[in-house]
Amino acid sequence: MKKALLAASLLTVGVAAHAQSSVTLYGRLDAGIEYMSGAPTSNGSAGPGVTTGSSNRFRAESGDWGTSLWGMKGVEDLGGGNKAVFQLEGSFNTMTGQGPGNNGIFNRWATVGIANDQFGTLLLGRELFISNGVWDFDPFGQSNWSSASLVRGRNWPQSSNNVSYQSPKIAGFDVYGQYAFSNTTGFNGSGGNPATPGTGREGGLQVTYTNSLFQIRGLYDEIRNNVNGGLGDTAAGSPNGPFNYGREYFAGINVFLGQFKIQAVYQASRTSGETNVPIGTPTTTDQEWGGVTWQATPAAALIAAVYHVNANNGGGNANIYTVGGSYNLSKRTLLDIQVASARNSKSANFGLNANAAGDTVSTDNPLPGHNQTGVYAGIQHSF
Repeated sequence: MKKALLAASLLTVGVAAHAQSSVTLYGRLDAGIEYMSGAPTSNGSAGPGVTTGSSNRFRAESGDWGTSLWGMKGVEDLGGGNKAVFQLEGSFNTMTGQGPGNNGIFNRWATVGIANDQFGTLLLGRELFISNGVWDFDPFGQSNWSSASLVRGRNWPQSSNNVSYQSPKIAGFDVYGQYAFSNTTGFNGSGGNPATPGTGREGGLQVTYTNSLFQIRGLYDEIRNNVNGGLGDTAAGSPNGPFNYGREYFAGINVFLGQFKIQAVYQASRTSGETNVPIGTPTTTDQEWGGVTWQATPAAALIAAVYHVNANNGGGNANIYTVGGSYNLSKRTLLDIQVASARNSKSANFGLNANAAGDTVSTDNPLPGHNQTGVYAGIQHSF
């Protein structure tokens, strides 16, 4: 009996050594204290969530500098240069312990696929949508008060029913493509049946060139309406049209100059097929931003950036001016701070937080034509 157990044990060790499998657990916790002016208020008499004024507030906040998350990823050597890979990742709120978000355990990543150093990586499952590719070109790395704020979160969704391909880097170039099925009888959406909306078809293509002096990226993506498969909102006059559905075009550059990194971006969102859109509801937006990061010491970084959006059809325009920085206490732990101000034109009400359009209490956006200023200081630990 002992000999049989020993043989089985040696066989198991041999298989494990041959497969060269590994699983890594990882995560990040982000928490801090936030002050914000221009926060909407309601006394309840005007109806649930209806804004009646604005005020200042302090609150404990999770994820202002970066999403709190945990996950695991693994790889198995299949031989011949091929590897089986997987990744599972979910977000949560450090302050409450709730999550992961969207009622899913692994709401950010749930993928399995094949990787090869020579031919690239093919994945299937749920991923961050390709529009998250702006992250590398945002001075604040798509923190809560940055490029996502002026497109109301259009840059950071997730994508289900997904197939993606990442090429290897060849002569400085690499290509990333993503395609998400609607998973319904309609190619683009539900086939017109609002009772079974399913998921709108999504996809995009990203091309990047990188060398020691600079990096450039071009990105195209589209998110189709889950009801009719169109590139606009089904509800006439919905203020979320270009922020929920449509096409997005992006061009960005990073320039590396010693301790400094300079970044500049142009981005455009376009809908199509929308009719009877009232004045004040945009169907297209144009965004530009730029910033500088100074790595003053190996541990300390200072950042300054300006973000701008212009929305058509009377949607107005807005700017976010922001400065901040981080200090690494160790390889895993950093302190961070950010000061930001959103300045709106008369008809615009973009806020610091990347929330849906509108000016109800639930959106956290300032009143039209009003401004919003915030200060955040926190700590982040990675493991």
